[in-house]
Amino acid sequence: MPKDEIRDADLYRMVMPKHLCPWGLKTKDLLEREGYEVHDHPLRSKEQTEAFQREHGVRTTPQTFIGGNRIGGYEDVRRHFGKSVRDPEATSYRPVIAIFAVAFLMALALSWLVLGTLLSWRVIEWFIAFGMVLLGLQKLQDVESFQTMFLNYDLLAQRHVRYGYVYPFAETGAGLLMLAGVLTWLAAPVALVIGTIGAVSVFKAVYVDKRELKCACVGGGSNVPLGFVSLTENLAMIAMGLWMLAKFLF
Repeated sequence: MPKDEIRDADLYRMVMPKHLCPWGLKTKDLLEREGYEVHDHPLRSKEQTEAFQREHGVRTTPQTFIGGNRIGGYEDVRRHFGKSVRDPEATSYRPVIAIFAVAFLMALALSWLVLGTLLSWRVIEWFIAFGMVLLGLQKLQDVESFQTMFLNYDLLAQRHVRYGYVYPFAETGAGLLMLAGVLTWLAAPVALVIGTIGAVSVFKAVYVDKRELKCACVGGGSNVPLGFVSLTENLAMIAMGLWMLAKFLF
């Protein structure tokens, strides 16, 4: 097919006063990026939508038709164009990588602002502290879900259930105190204790018991696998706790 030949697609999507279907917008954008001229057919009421679904024997919208053939919804259109479709059950380290990347960039920015350089040992300290705060923030969004997932592997939480509720506040608080450089006598031991318990728990669950679990490190409901990254996070907290404690004492 010549590249300059116009290709047509018919898109049926909900466009109502109180509901604009986001998947319909995503489908329209995808079709246009693939070089299709989209004939948009907005479904402007619940009755119109239900009538369309009955007529075509479908349960959801949006629905896309190309060359008179029904392709389906947004994910079906992605498959039609040979694009990947996210598996909601698949595990991924992406959330943790994103948090650590942002924490590192924040540490660099703070180093440049305060010290006028990007090359400083303080960058490592600030990176770990920012990481603790950001990870704690993820947990604090839904403490109940975090605590439920945390109980799957944390040894102290399994013995003292309430510890799972305390952990997000302890992690976030210790990180903030380390960033501020105050109450080191409190922040360092907290990081050391929760990091040690976490490291032992992860090591036992993953490398001793050989269990395949999801990590609560970015909050409950995440698909981050429990493993090396989770262990590294806890080891970093241990290192930070020891370093800050040594600086405070000596």
